[in-house]
Order: sequence, then structure tokens, then C-alpha cells
Amino acid sequence: MTAPVPTPLMSLVWTDHVTGRRGFLVVDRLVRGVASGGLRMRPGCTLEEVTGLARGMTMKEALHYDPERRYVPLGGAKGGIDCDPRAPEAYGLLVRYLRAMRPYIESFWTTGEDLGLSQDLVDRAAAEAGLVSCVQAVYPLLDDEAAARARLADAFAVEVDGIGLDELAGGCGVAESVLTALDRAAVPYAGARVAVQGLGTMGGATARFLTRAGLTVVAVADIKGTIANPAGLDVEALLAARDGYGTVDRRVLRPGDRELPGDAWLSAAAEVLVPAAVSYAVGTGEAERIRARWIVEAANMPVLPAAEGLLTARGVTVLPDVVVNSATNAWWWWTLFGDIGADADEAFAYIRRSMRALTGLMLDRAQADGTTPRAAAHALVTDRLPVIAERFGWYR
Repeated sequence: MTAPVPTPLMSLVWTDHVTGRRGFLVVDRLVRGVASGGLRMRPGCTLEEVTGLARGMTMKEALHYDPERRYVPLGGAKGGIDCDPRAPEAYGLLVRYLRAMRPYIESFWTTGEDLGLSQDLVDRAAAEAGLVSCVQAVYPLLDDEAAARARLADAFAVEVDGIGLDELAGGCGVAESVLTALDRAAVPYAGARVAVQGLGTMGGATARFLTRAGLTVVAVADIKGTIANPAGLDVEALLAARDGYGTVDRRVLRPGDRELPGDAWLSAAAEVLVPAAVSYAVGTGEAERIRARWIVEAANMPVLPAAEGLLTARGVTVLPDVVVNSATNAWWWWTLFGDIGADADEAFAYIRRSMRALTGLMLDRAQADGTTPRAAAHALVTDRLPVIAERFGWYR
């Protein structure tokens, strides 16, 4: 029997007076009076979607709770705007949305980039909307606000091979989850093949870290279609040829690279599939085409429950988003609260240790309980939430 999903603390639907487009804010829980969760912009975004994402943020925060760390968890929230981020009216809509949400961002909602939006764009629009910062609600919880803000700003200025540390943190965590699963199954990295849907911030960084670990990326998908090569793609060349939305300039393709339909990544001959783009990407129809052994959810909610049931019955393991892609959120707070400094090597080492430990804990629980990794992650959250509530207080 499935447990009922808790009702969010707050759900808000906003209609833009200029375009008629809608935006959403869902606060699932407050911990210490604050909730954390990014803002996405995509055509077709719904309140139901944002509600599920907000619940996922509560879980991610709880899963990273460690009483030995300075960072202590926040509640979960999420924002969403129903608009194509490429549309001419998108930026003005974003500014008006943030202006309307200003009281919440100033008081209890910390937000940032998500699907369709970069952090630079969110920061620019937030300033235009009159906000000090998109995470200013957390400032009262810091021991030394000035030092914490300077540390986070310094971290966002760090680049690795021309790419911002903030754009790499999440992908590092996803890659480490993959490597942990391979290690437990005694699968060598060399020869392990990967297909990635989405080559934006999360998908691109994941592909880079996995390639550098020795895996072979054989397919990547963007809005134009799938690029595939069974011998392996030149990931660095593809990343260098992306535009701001993760779309690859096809002029960099090599003779052995093939252009296939957009959904061809699903049936790629690969051990690992990494959906790193949109929610609801894998339904029951898509599940029938998958030949991989692992699906690793770099995107939020990419595998629908019915599809996961079919995949599990076939022996395919789905590593859930609430663990796999949680390093992006955690890196922000580890840095702001002072668990790590503005240094790439320190950040990557901390992410790797944390994600290996969390992924291993989830897989151990799944094995012990005879259940799926997702059910195991939920069980870990169920164990931790009362402890968090007792120590810090939270509003249901």
C-alpha cells in the first residue's frame, strides 16, 4: 500500500498580467522557517509538476543531513513558469514573476537556477526585481553573513577548464552515483557505455566526469536529436560546441558520428542511461525500448512510476533523482555555511565522498529491505525527518 503524499504547506498560482502565462510556487515544508528549491522555466510547466519537485527538495535536504556538518537542512520548495525560455517575452516574464514572489524570497524561499534558466540569468532578473539575492532568506541563519556571502561569490567565480564550478558540482555528484553503482556490481569503468539525454549544465558535466573516469559516452540527445557513435563520442568537442541551452553545433561531428531521432538515446546499446533534461521523459512506452542496466536520474522526475515498475520487473535499476542530482543543492549550502571553501579540488573531493556515502547507504537499504533504491531513499527520509524536526523545528 502506498503512503499518502503529504499536502504542501503552500501552493500559489500566479498569472502574468502582460502575457497571461502562469507561474507557480509550492512550499512543501519549512525547516527553521526557510525552504530551498530552484526555479524552472519550460513550456507546459504545471502546478502538479512543481508540487512533486518541491516534495523532492524536502527529501534532498533531509538526505544530506549530517549533525557533524555546519550546514543543516532547510525545507523543500520549488518555483515554475510555463514558458519557453527561448521565447522573446521570457526574460520580462521572469522579472515580473520574481517581483511578484519577492515577499516570499525575502522571507522564506531560497531559489536558483533549474531547467531552462541559468544562475546568471536568475541573478540578473532578481536584481531587476529589487531583490538583494535569490537566497537572502537564509542569511539570518548564518553565523557570519558577510563571510558566507563572500565565500559563495568566490566559489561562483571559480572555473575549471573554462567552466564554472557551480555548473560542474551537480554533474560530479551524478557521476559519482554511477561509479558507486558500477563498483558494487564489479563492472569495470573501461567498456561501460553511457547514453545521456540533455547536454545542458547537469548532463554536460555528468558526461565529462564519466568520460574522464574511463566510461564511454555513446549517445547524447539535445533538442535537435540524438548524436551517436558506438565507438564513443568526443565529449569535450561536443561540450565546447554547445549554445547556452545545451544544443550542439552539428558542424563539430566526426565522420563516425551519426545523427538520429531525438528519442534514439532510449534504445542505445549502453549499460547506463542518464536522463538529464526534462521531467516525465520515460513512460511505459519508452521503458519498453530501454536496454540499459541502470537508469540514473540526473533530471528531476524523469521516470514515471508505472515505467519504473516495468523496468524494475525486468531487472533495470533506477537510481532516483532525490539522491543522484542532490549535489547541486548541497554544494550551495556546504559552501555558504562553511563546510567547504571556494576551491574546486576541495569541492569535488567533498562531493565525491558525500555522494558515494549517500548512494551506498541507499543501495544498502534497498538490498536489506528487498526494495527499490527509490523506496529505500524514501525510507531514509522517513527516518531522518523526525530527527530534523525535533532538533530544528519545522512547519507541516
